[in-house]
Amino acid sequence: MKRTLILSVFFMNISSIVLAQEKQNRHEETEIYSPVPPKVTPGAAFRDAPSDAIILFDGKNLDQWVNSKDSSAASWILSDHAMTVNKTTGDIQTKRVFSDYQLHIEYRIPANISGSDQARGNSGIFLASLPWGAGGYELQVLDNYDNATYVNGQAASIYKQSPPLVNPNRKPGEWQTYDVTLVGRLVTLAVNGKTVICNQIIPGITGGALDSHEGEPGPIMIQGDHGPIDFRNILITPAK
Repeated sequence: MKRTLILSVFFMNISSIVLAQEKQNRHEETEIYSPVPPKVTPGAAFRDAPSDAIILFDGKNLDQWVNSKDSSAASWILSDHAMTVNKTTGDIQTKRVFSDYQLHIEYRIPANISGSDQARGNSGIFLASLPWGAGGYELQVLDNYDNATYVNGQAASIYKQSPPLVNPNRKPGEWQTYDVTLVGRLVTLAVNGKTVICNQIIPGITGGALDSHEGEPGPIMIQGDHGPIDFRNILITPAK
């Protein structure tokens, strides 16, 4: 009797597995029809903004930005569809605040840059900056085409926290692209089309101090206390 019961259970299990496999093999059982992803019109040409992006800077004006120190109108230098760091006024940040998003930004280190280590084209892009300016998650900007420094402080690192997997930097004088996806504290970064950080959890704000505002939506801030770095084509697509 016991052997018969065991065999019966065995064949029932086999039958259930076969039925489940047959169900899985029916394409109707694995197809999802809703919700339908919304349509987005891609840019007509490379670097053009898709239809769902917010244009933070297109080379025409600084209307989307303010000076971080006092929220006055941003006063960086506009020339040739780019904005250049103005050290006399310092950091700038977006008027709007963001949390989860995709960000595209391009920068250029001057071709005649001098110095070494961290004193060579240093700037930073703060992802979800804290409300009063400096703070948040700093994405490092630096010339590391042929310039040695600590790896968690080189270009494309989350400063003092996460070094990039590889170094795809171009020479000074050439434009570099950062494409960032930030979801909470999870970040993915592509530099010049090459993924260098993939689904990396950011341990905390730059500097390591705990802060009650961490995790809240914040502005995008660009550091302006170092050399004359150029920025252009800044687009952001907030999460739906």
